[in-house]
Amino acid sequence: MTSTFPRTGKKTLGYSAPQVEEFLAVARKAYDATDDSVELTAEDIRHTAFSMHKGGYSPAHVDAALERLEDAFATRDRDRAAQAQGTEAWLAEVHDLAQVLVNRLSRKDGHRFHRVSVLSVGYSRADVDRFSHKLVRYFEDGLPITVEDVRCAVFRPQRGGYREAQVDVVLDSVVDVILAVR
Repeated sequence: MTSTFPRTGKKTLGYSAPQVEEFLAVARKAYDATDDSVELTAEDIRHTAFSMHKGGYSPAHVDAALERLEDAFATRDRDRAAQAQGTEAWLAEVHDLAQVLVNRLSRKDGHRFHRVSVLSVGYSRADVDRFSHKLVRYFEDGLPITVEDVRCAVFRPQRGGYREAQVDVVLDSVVDVILAVR
């Protein structure tokens, strides 16, 4: 029996092989479809999660494949949007989103996002603020930042830190813009 991905050891957790295989079949069908009968977007792929099972597929290998798949879908989505709207209109839409992000990320340190209560843990404000400065330099000055840099951004936990969900939504939008313009 062959596997799509390497498996973890019998005592090590990995992604559920049947779930991964089912998702890949849906993704293949969605990508090959000439119509929108099977809807799947780059964002859907970014938010895909699988159950963990002993002896499952290697998370590192599956995650790498999902990132490549997300990139392919983003390119397809970009091409479809540019064709449907016209390249100028589509670029204006991406520019508008980038401007919204720059406005958010340019706020004063400590005030970019809502904070959780001092009894709760969120993302370190200093870490997020530092990364926000880099992202603003990417948008305004062309500082090289890759999708991988954004996907792999890690922030220390902090009591009273920034609300994680809000930061994650903005970072997802940054990924969308980077994928759209490359």
